[in-house]
This record gives sequence, structure tokens and C-alpha cells, in this order.
Amino acid sequence: MIEVFKTDVQEMKESNSIMHTLLTFFPHYKKNFDLDDCDRILRVDAPMVCIEKIISLLQSHGYQCEVLD
Repeated sequence: MIEVFKTDVQEMKESNSIMHTLLTFFPHYKKNFDLDDCDRILRVDAPMVCIEKIISLLQSHGYQCEVLD
């Protein structure tokens, strides 16, 4: 299952920090940012993606995050 999230993460330094946090909570998820995309996409690939937790983690770091339809 691949989930795509729209974020407001702007810089690689920010995305690296978020990736470290996501790695702590979801070590087996495949994840990456596409900061060149206009929606600053975060892609997450896992058998079952915990959407609410990912959104909550980004929001707790001060970033907007929502599932991209």
C-alpha cells in the first residue's frame, strides 16, 4: 500500500529530521520526500500505513500534512 501526503516541508534539512522521527516509529516503512513537487509530497509504502499517526507526527513538528487524493 502506498500513501501519498501533501506537506508544507520546504527544505531537505527539515525532511531529514522528519524522516528520522518516522524511522523511530515506523522502521519498516519505505518513505521518501519529493520536495521538488508543488505539494511537497511524502510517500509512504508499507503493508498497512498508519495515516493518522503520520499526520499527527508531522503536525507535532509544526508541519501541515494531509492525504493527497
